[in-house]
Amino acid sequence: MAKQKGIVPLEGTIGNVTFYKSKAGYLAREKGGVDGSRIATDPAFARTRENGSEFGRAGKAGRLLRTSLRALLLGINDSYMTGRLTREFVKVIRADEISPRGQRNVIDGEAELLQGFEFNQNGRLGATLYAPFTTSINRSTGELSVALPSFVPMNMIAAPAGATHYKINVAGVEIDFEAETFVVDLGSTGETAIGTNPTPMTTLTATVTPASTKPLFLAVGIEFFQQVNGATYPLRNGAYNALSLVLVSSGV
Repeated sequence: MAKQKGIVPLEGTIGNVTFYKSKAGYLAREKGGVDGSRIATDPAFARTRENGSEFGRAGKAGRLLRTSLRALLLGINDSYMTGRLTREFVKVIRADEISPRGQRNVIDGEAELLQGFEFNQNGRLGATLYAPFTTSINRSTGELSVALPSFVPMNMIAAPAGATHYKINVAGVEIDFEAETFVVDLGSTGETAIGTNPTPMTTLTATVTPASTKPLFLAVGIEFFQQVNGATYPLRNGAYNALSLVLVSSGV
């Protein structure tokens, strides 16, 4: 593909060239490639079909995880997050050392590779919340917990301009990737002023199915607000809100 240059951007097809708008700007590409029916049947494209099958599986898995966290992702602004998450799920699937190529999957892969994934690459949790915290997953009780020490928000939170309050969120998610179902539970500190008063020690716990054998995900995020005349409002674009997978446990 090539970037369009000129005063008037084009969209549509002229001859063998297609002009279109993407997130990267106005682009142009030449039509061509192998016929789809040949890719679907020709033995020479077996690897292509296998790769496509696994990529599709990764896309479905990413969509399921995003859906489970939708309540928190509504406050996140990262237009490239879906593609980045799909790429990470491809790595999870390729870590499957049991299934034949083309049939590798998340269950037999290594879901722990997702640990540390940032849903907002422009607002990373580690560069926003500096207060140390500990995490744990108790499969027998189904509890996924985050323990926060006492800290001074003004010193330990890198708040964007205009923010007067913040809220720390946690989500515990249990996902059945085969049945395409999930269980999710949320917790929050509530809206807290970004000031010099120390916070109390806090443990936030999300509970899923006790003794689950499915993959479990613990996400931690921070959301910013502005107080005006006694009422708090979310910052408009969510560019600085963070959400990260801080602990992941594969199914057993």
